[in-house]
Amino acid sequence: MRGWDDLYPLPVPPSWVSGAVVGILSLHFIQKLLFPYFWADLRYLLKVFTYGLRVEMYRLQGRVVTVLDKFVKLAEKQPHKPFLIYEGTIHTYRDVDRRSNRIAQVFLQHEALKKGDTVALLMGNEPDFIHVWFGLAKLGCVVAFLNFNVRFRSLLHCVSSCEPKILVVGADLLGTLEEILPKLQKDVSVWIMARDSTFPNVHTLLDKIETASEDPVPVNRCSANNLKSAVLYIFTSGTTGLPKAAVISHLQVLKGAAGLWAFGATSEDIIYITLPLYHSAASLLGIGGCIELGATCVLKKKFSASQFWSDCKRYNVTVIQYIGELCRYLCNQPVKEGEKNHKVRLAVGNGVRNDVWREFLDRFGAVKICEFYGATEGNICFMNHTGKIGSVGRTNFFYKLFFPFDLIKYDVQKDEPIRNKHGWCEKVKKGEAGLLISKVNAKNPFFGYAGNKRHTEKKLLCEVFKKGDLYFNTGDLMVQDHDNFLYFWDRIGDTFRWKGENVATTEVSDVIVMLDFIQEANVYGVSVPGHEGKAGMASLILKHGASLDLEQIYKQVVTYLPSYACPLFLRVQEKMEMTGTFKQQKFQLVDEGFNPSTITDPLYFLDNAKKAYVLLTKELHEMILSGKMKL
Repeated sequence: MRGWDDLYPLPVPPSWVSGAVVGILSLHFIQKLLFPYFWADLRYLLKVFTYGLRVEMYRLQGRVVTVLDKFVKLAEKQPHKPFLIYEGTIHTYRDVDRRSNRIAQVFLQHEALKKGDTVALLMGNEPDFIHVWFGLAKLGCVVAFLNFNVRFRSLLHCVSSCEPKILVVGADLLGTLEEILPKLQKDVSVWIMARDSTFPNVHTLLDKIETASEDPVPVNRCSANNLKSAVLYIFTSGTTGLPKAAVISHLQVLKGAAGLWAFGATSEDIIYITLPLYHSAASLLGIGGCIELGATCVLKKKFSASQFWSDCKRYNVTVIQYIGELCRYLCNQPVKEGEKNHKVRLAVGNGVRNDVWREFLDRFGAVKICEFYGATEGNICFMNHTGKIGSVGRTNFFYKLFFPFDLIKYDVQKDEPIRNKHGWCEKVKKGEAGLLISKVNAKNPFFGYAGNKRHTEKKLLCEVFKKGDLYFNTGDLMVQDHDNFLYFWDRIGDTFRWKGENVATTEVSDVIVMLDFIQEANVYGVSVPGHEGKAGMASLILKHGASLDLEQIYKQVVTYLPSYACPLFLRVQEKMEMTGTFKQQKFQLVDEGFNPSTITDPLYFLDNAKKAYVLLTKELHEMILSGKMKL
């Protein structure tokens, strides 16, 4: 009896089929071995290319489509979809569009605003921040976002540097307005988000909004003729001095708004924003990203570690924004049951430490951490699309074609790039720290700072590798490993980062030396175990015959500086060490830190609970290192 195989013999494939299968498997194995990130890189590059192509197609068609244009279209297309959720109240796309129309109509009737005029906005996180921003944008105004933590002299500097016609102040910041009003330029018209005012010559906005028309303003007021024209000023504490108004173009807003989409967010996502809206991360990536997706945003007045996950559960949040400190604050909260019981799938931000990254994932579940790198005013951005712990992103041959950059050798002692005998800068090897510089060209422009040509020029490096080339100096030292992942190393110059904010050391020292008993102040950042960034420390020289007044120093710094810029540590020295070029010597002071066991000079610590500088003892030092003392 014949078997089944004899009756119905299986077909024998041609010999080339088996060879092809072996070849495909071999190529797959080689790709996994030698190019493990090939497909992830390809998907990311295709997204970048697709978005750039879309913008270019608009340009070729003679159309300039801005983020505001996209929002208005969405308000027509999905009017009833929630755009903002704030303290339980839902504001639909139509609601936000109509209220911003009302605000535009108020200023159209009561102020002689021209297209291109600047209006400064001093408000906290609330829906009316967005309403005012959009309303003014509909009039073709450039909106300057003021940091509400900045006080007195610094705030007056910010207002004057962007030369606004109008200053709009939130109802909860009237105390700040009262401080600066006597010295504010007389030609700045002041409006407050209130129905009545006790200030002389200050206009009220809420009462006028209620009676204003919801009709759109003429289209020619808000239509942009060029993607490279300014639309926002966002203040940044750069390498030196007072905050600078970074010029943000329509093009930069579009690029920032594409971030969430590039990381895989969709229109079905609900995005939780706890970062301040005056920051580009919250305004461009968060609000702009929400518009790019047509998604919903949950806006928080102020970040709260204790309410964070309950908010995420309450509003079914799927995407969160963070800075490194935020993740650490969440990890420092007492452990509760059901911490992984949420719908958050993406966390987008920057500055999280490796150990916090790992702890966050272990504790709060399978959330994809989407770390990125980018300066507010910069022309380069990296995105960690693979999720490799510790990396701010990765690069490859094709990415550098679109966004040319290099890491060059830098002398941290002299605070300048190293040039060879021919006068050219030199690239570092993989694995070595180098200064990140990005080529400035028509596709990747640098728009500089408002009202300060000198600061704009200082951020540019000329004649880097050849005659006539021009690069943007990020001020950041980075490392590129052999797998082309990039890692943040350190800041250069007179700046450090603390609590997610850049602190300019010269601004802090300028405030301290205003005291009549201080001869000189040398401000720098020191590392504190368990904390991202560096805490502020000031080395002080007293005037001859003067005595130290800790109470006066405390009053001075908390009055004139944002809380994150107040030095946590003081060191009183007899003599200030200088470099060979007569600059204050910081490196040895940074290395010595704030250890009273090894430093013989008097040391003091800013105790926020006591609202005073207190003597830094060995016991207090141990409490700081162990994390028992809250910073």
